[in-house]
Amino acid sequence: MQALIQRVSQARVTVHDQVIGQIDGGLLTLLCAERGDDTAVADKLLAKVLKLRVFGDAAGKMNLSLQDTGGGLLIVSQFTLAADTSRGNRPSFTQAAPPDEGRRLYDYFVRQARAAHPLVASGEFGADMRITLVNDGPVTSPLRITAAP
Repeated sequence: MQALIQRVSQARVTVHDQVIGQIDGGLLTLLCAERGDDTAVADKLLAKVLKLRVFGDAAGKMNLSLQDTGGGLLIVSQFTLAADTSRGNRPSFTQAAPPDEGRRLYDYFVRQARAAHPLVASGEFGADMRITLVNDGPVTSPLRITAAP
């Protein structure tokens, strides 16, 4: 399972011109379930997202996590993170989890995030979404957790 996190001063996701999720300061997390992922992988990735120290402390050093700051977490499904662009010009998405499994793991990740953190918003799995954000820093980091062999 992989994520691309972006520290934001604000972010929102819309579907059919309706805002369905938004946060002020915090993390936008683009999330992709891959073949072989399970809930244990999702739990590890969520722990990493919540504890990743990407926010400035009093000295301006990136030393605080989302849990430390109490900022918002906006989670958006994005299977295209699994793109393989090593051959040709058309990406292959064969590493992405099948849609039913991807939806199950995305929904699980969002539920677990809401249980662990007070400010969580989300997109809509499989929808044509528009994401608007103000990247803070900018700070952008890829995260990847794989199932044990």
